[in-house]
Amino acid sequence: MIFSTSLFLLYFLPLFLLVYYLIPGRFRNWFLLLASVLFYAWGAPKFVFFVMGSVVVDYFLISLMDRKEKNLRRALFFLSVFLNLALLLYFKYMNFFFDQFQVVMTHLGAKPMGWTQIALPVGISFITFQKLAYTLDVYKRQQPVFAKLQDFALYIFMFPQMLSGPIVRPGQIAGQITDRSSQENVDYRLTGFIRFMIGLSKKVLIADVLGTTVDEIFALAPHELSSGIAWIGAIAYTFQIYFDFSGYSDMAIGLARMLGFRLPENFNFPYVSRNITEFWRRWHITLSMWFRDYIFLPLAYATSRKLPAERYLGLRADKIIYLIATTVTFLLCGFWHGAAWTFIVWGAYMGLFLILDRLILLKYLKKAGRIPSVMLTFLLITIGWVLFRSATLVDAWFYIRRMFMFQAAENVVWLNPKFWTMLAIAVAFSFGGLWKQAETRIEKFYFNPGNAVIITFSIIAVLLFILNEATITSSGFSPFIYFRF
Repeated sequence: MIFSTSLFLLYFLPLFLLVYYLIPGRFRNWFLLLASVLFYAWGAPKFVFFVMGSVVVDYFLISLMDRKEKNLRRALFFLSVFLNLALLLYFKYMNFFFDQFQVVMTHLGAKPMGWTQIALPVGISFITFQKLAYTLDVYKRQQPVFAKLQDFALYIFMFPQMLSGPIVRPGQIAGQITDRSSQENVDYRLTGFIRFMIGLSKKVLIADVLGTTVDEIFALAPHELSSGIAWIGAIAYTFQIYFDFSGYSDMAIGLARMLGFRLPENFNFPYVSRNITEFWRRWHITLSMWFRDYIFLPLAYATSRKLPAERYLGLRADKIIYLIATTVTFLLCGFWHGAAWTFIVWGAYMGLFLILDRLILLKYLKKAGRIPSVMLTFLLITIGWVLFRSATLVDAWFYIRRMFMFQAAENVVWLNPKFWTMLAIAVAFSFGGLWKQAETRIEKFYFNPGNAVIITFSIIAVLLFILNEATITSSGFSPFIYFRF
């Protein structure tokens, strides 16, 4: 089930909220868990029992691990990690691995082998990362085990954020699962509704409008793609993916807030970043933190133990450690996003500029001033998104070359006024963070608005709901970009 559909907006959500608010508090977790399982089963009925089964196995395995010490504790830890990664590798990457095997065997003269494509369970990447976070935090004794299976299941299955995040650590929500009475009030519900409508508007009114034109541009034949149109397509996709994914995050945070939960923020004006390092502190924040805490830092620590000297090949040991840890982390980050060479190269591209930041770029970008550094960083991000959007590396290379060839062609894509209007709005909101007080004002608006602000924006949110529903009814819906992952 998709948030931006009439089925969810007119039927599932109103009925769910009506029952949720009317039943006694002690039954709300059970009802939320039941509704979440139904929500997941609606879009992936073949996998719901499989995912539920893996949650049950994880719960009892980690509970047993928590009671053991030393070797047995370590063995259970590795078993849990192995099972979760094995499932992710099988469902998400086995098709990719087999395709690469076929390519190698074909070059060696062997005949192609038959293969049945494996379907990808919805949300498995985000579900796996949350389960791994729980396993790792309990193993390191940073998080107690959930006292009840239903609490752990709710942590994994809670429908607002189950499919595309934010990636929630157990310590960020465990206390809210057991007791959120202080947050179940009218202010939380209204501000959650406002936040949800902001996210829905980002998706339906901005991202989907831009996406229609982006799809047309990226589908053009080589002789139809001019440099100007290529730039328009790349820039439009840069804003489409931001408003699509941040829109989902806003909807997830808003829905959870309507239920009394406070989820972590996932975006903070990423396109005003002055370098790629800052970009990854502002973009998909929960994923960045996950990779930092569970991949980068342990890898950097392990590498540091292998490099006792202060310098190697003229570089300080700390820079070599950063280079190794960043390279591995962002290759994995790229591969996590999708089983394709385009994602792996995109991860390597981002890792390269993070390394260049550390070695040389940061000091020069700082001297360049804020606006030039933001413009250069935005250019690098835009080129990276072309890699992310392209179906193959050949397509990406051709598209990027065409952007810089300054070659004309007959325009076969109609860039209508609606597209230009939404693009202008996207630019304005994306770069609004350049205003010094923007982050402070946004934080106050989201978390500490006055009564007058809540009332005013609740009315605006109702109007946005009507506008969004009318748009969805007339034009249908498009899935969220990150549902692919």
